[in-house]
Amino acid sequence: IQHTQNNYYPLDSSIQQTTTTRNMVSIRMATVNDLLQMQTTNLWCLPENYQMKYYFYHYLTWPQLLWVAEDFDEQIVGYVLAKMEEDEKQPRHGHITSLSVLRTHRKRGIATLLMQRSQYEMQHVFSAQYVSLHVRKSNRAAFHLYKTTLQYSINSVEKGYYADGEDAYDMRCTFGPAVSSLSSSSSLPLLLAKENNNNSAETQSTTTTTATPQQQQQQAAIAQG
Repeated sequence: IQHTQNNYYPLDSSIQQTTTTRNMVSIRMATVNDLLQMQTTNLWCLPENYQMKYYFYHYLTWPQLLWVAEDFDEQIVGYVLAKMEEDEKQPRHGHITSLSVLRTHRKRGIATLLMQRSQYEMQHVFSAQYVSLHVRKSNRAAFHLYKTTLQYSINSVEKGYYADGEDAYDMRCTFGPAVSSLSSSSSLPLLLAKENNNNSAETQSTTTTTATPQQQQQQAAIAQG
């Protein structure tokens, strides 16, 4: 993996790093300037929304785990918001707080790439043993992405997890032995052509997981402190 000045991480040196081509979307690490667009994407796509201070809390604490998909016109079309859990009673692990891709850019493998990049940093930067997330039981498309594409398994069912009372699957993915770089055989290129959307493993629906309102308030309070 080659780190560049723009924080792009190509899997292959032959991939040209540019966002000026109308056909392309790039996956890169988020910057503080992306947070407002990430929040806007969240508001467009998901019922679970967060105040801006919650995004800042993630960015200031675990900047390596926030990744965005940027279109040719420098618009954020998808993001992953993630963190490391701080429960010392459990093995060291990460958690996906929120994942979303605009409807206009789905079925192109973007959510898969965002997840893979964040998970890679969890393992290699923070020595995470596994990653967890929550997903609505009714969100079959997201469940398919996690279980089939990303190889998550159901750990438990949390009754009434969401604000509207819907149950959530608590899902986990255990990391294997650490490798020095992402494998091009297991990941799509980081620059995605729109013409290839029919060959993508991307699901049709927004993929999402969220922290409970209580967790959000607690962590926002920490961020304010």
